[in-house]
Amino acid sequence: MATGPTVRRRRLGTELRRLRDSAGYKLEEVAGMLGVAPSTLSRIETGKAPTKSAYLSQLLELYQVTDAGQRQILVDMAREGHRKGWWAAYDDVLPSGLGVYVGLEAEASGLRSYEIGVVHGLLQTTDYARAVLRASAPRHTADQIERLVDLRMERQRRLDDNPPLDLWVIHDEAVIRRTVGGPVVMRHQLAHLLVAAGLPGVTLQVLPFDTGAHAGHDGPFSIVEFHDRSDSEVVYVESTAGPIYLEKDREVRACAEVFDRLRAAALPPEASLDLISKAARELA
Repeated sequence: MATGPTVRRRRLGTELRRLRDSAGYKLEEVAGMLGVAPSTLSRIETGKAPTKSAYLSQLLELYQVTDAGQRQILVDMAREGHRKGWWAAYDDVLPSGLGVYVGLEAEASGLRSYEIGVVHGLLQTTDYARAVLRASAPRHTADQIERLVDLRMERQRRLDDNPPLDLWVIHDEAVIRRTVGGPVVMRHQLAHLLVAAGLPGVTLQVLPFDTGAHAGHDGPFSIVEFHDRSDSEVVYVESTAGPIYLEKDREVRACAEVFDRLRAAALPPEASLDLISKAARELA
């Protein structure tokens, strides 16, 4: 699988951060030398923003990177990081910061997700997605809602890749019980989940109400994994204030432990599908 711009930016940022640490500089010091805000340099080092050629040249001089081969690799990374992913066509409707997640998802090898409110975006039908977006973005026009629905459907193409995305989703029972868009829309959504569960790479579980207290009370999250194990995993947390990205090893490990505990507490995949079928039959 070709490496896209989001992962390229992350790799470059990781290397620039390593070079800064080796040179003994603090982030604030280097930001001052570049004439940028520390937050700007932080976004470059975390791969959330592309690196301007002028900044990169200054950084390589500051960090005394003299090897021509190493410099060229970093320059190539920066150039690739400026490329636009397919999701850039939706920049006019993408919520602030969400483009980073879509880029990570587009280049991921696997996703482990826990959802408590709605069906995972990669598993939503168009009508269900439309109902969710209308409720969550009431100020959007009908055209903007449709573009966001299109974006969501485009993201789902990852499930058709060869090899497919390895998607493991745990839905709280509330997700399959909450009637979104009316009974007809919800029945179709639940039927879609049953079909999706048969796709290569897709595993679905439901965390039933009778589980009681469990490890996931802090809320939903997704762990993004990549083909190249040198690209560290990222935890994505969606919040009202905007997306949160956790990348420190201890943060990722903590979320992975929570997911493993949720996986153990949830119904096995076959029993989960039985519960989804039952919920569909009970819809009026």
